[in-house]
Amino acid sequence: MLILSVDSSASPASVCLYDDKVLAEYYINVGLTHSQTLTAMIESVLKVTDTKVEDIDLYAVNNGPGSFTGIRIGVSAVKGMAYAQCKPCVAVSSLHSMALNLISENAVICACMDARRHQVYNALFRIANGQVERLTDDRAIGIEALSDELAQMSESIILVGDGAQLVYNSIEENNMIRLAPENLRFQRASSTAMIAAEKAKNRDMVSASSLMPSYLRLSQAERERIEKQKGN
Repeated sequence: MLILSVDSSASPASVCLYDDKVLAEYYINVGLTHSQTLTAMIESVLKVTDTKVEDIDLYAVNNGPGSFTGIRIGVSAVKGMAYAQCKPCVAVSSLHSMALNLISENAVICACMDARRHQVYNALFRIANGQVERLTDDRAIGIEALSDELAQMSESIILVGDGAQLVYNSIEENNMIRLAPENLRFQRASSTAMIAAEKAKNRDMVSASSLMPSYLRLSQAERERIEKQKGN
């Protein structure tokens, strides 16, 4: 099954073409707006692999949590391509995707993305012998609360994501907790594709029209609107 996967849920962006192995992956982390780069990245991956859009069997995207704007760009791009070709889609958690980067470890993976306001988007996973077990749902949690939760655990813990350093800095010295290596710390579309391949086997797919972002909490604009309404 030929899969095109996309991630634009944080500062980095990546695109992968996958068919039982990574055929090509384009990763960029230079701070440019994803609307400027994502289409060009997709076109480049297709061109260098001599792949036509109609050859793609399945589209996958990290649909959140993460940057509200980044998620919308990635989901919109995938919805547009999949809808035009009448192809199915798979929605992948950004947190699950980054945890899969550490599939060779035997540890608890604490995936955390900076959510501002002293919070992170977080989920915990246990990886053992190449198998991933989800320990928590995706959630928005205070950094201090997460630090306290991790301190109660007696297993080796690896922090991954753009919020990893924030959480690590809030924890008292603990030899059981460490940061993921820099090259494995952020979401990659190749991990998204691997998860999508497993989901497809279980028929866990949606139509392009049903593919939606998962934000976990209201945007700043929505929060301000609600507060304004309360004030009135």
